[in-house]
Amino acid sequence: MTFSEITLLTTAGFAAGVLNAIAGGGTIFTFSALLAVGVPPVAANATSATAVVLGSVASAVAYRREIAAAFRKLLPLCVISMLGGGIGAALLLWSGDRTFRALVPWLLLFATLLFAGARQLQKVVQARAALKANATQTDLALPAQGLVSIYGGYFGAGMGVMMLASLSLSRDSDYHAVNAAKNLLSIVLQAVAAVVFLMSGIVDLKLSLLIAVASIVGGWSGVVVARRVPEAVVRGAVIVSGLTLSLWYFVT
Repeated sequence: MTFSEITLLTTAGFAAGVLNAIAGGGTIFTFSALLAVGVPPVAANATSATAVVLGSVASAVAYRREIAAAFRKLLPLCVISMLGGGIGAALLLWSGDRTFRALVPWLLLFATLLFAGARQLQKVVQARAALKANATQTDLALPAQGLVSIYGGYFGAGMGVMMLASLSLSRDSDYHAVNAAKNLLSIVLQAVAAVVFLMSGIVDLKLSLLIAVASIVGGWSGVVVARRVPEAVVRGAVIVSGLTLSLWYFVT
């Protein structure tokens, strides 16, 4: 690798760690950086997904008190996340480079628009949960998390936003409590997907390790950012970057 490629991947890994700790969307950067250095689409997605697991672990450790307080309630969601993550990863390997590359700009655009409308989506979901109370929490939380997990195992970008919305069905509206749960479940489904990818031999281990180290630093730093930097600033940067990248892949 050249120095510029190392710099690109390291910066993308750090940014992904920060953004995934705050609200998700960081995979957009690591995946795009891997494509930029010549990694094929499916391998780029698998390598990116494997790399950011450690960054999610760092974020979860920083939220350890919130996670410990609700761990038993999160166990059913952890199980469904494992199943969904494995299914999504298998679907990615089955689809192949040609199909996945055709879907990339649409997936990036979907993830970016979802991120942009995250607040509105959460308000709608929380309003439904308030109307139906316990019945909604029981009936919708697990299947919603299952669908999010399949998507997360397949692509990942935008998964955090979808998960924040689905978790609103089973948790209170406190941002940090929901975000802590999202980080734990992200680890679970990403870890299962990473195992599937590693067993397939499609992951570039050297590139994955480089991104992983940077994402660990970014994941830990992201919690600090989430508490101190205005969320609107970070969200604006993600939206602009996501729209730019999706446009790029539409025209290339």
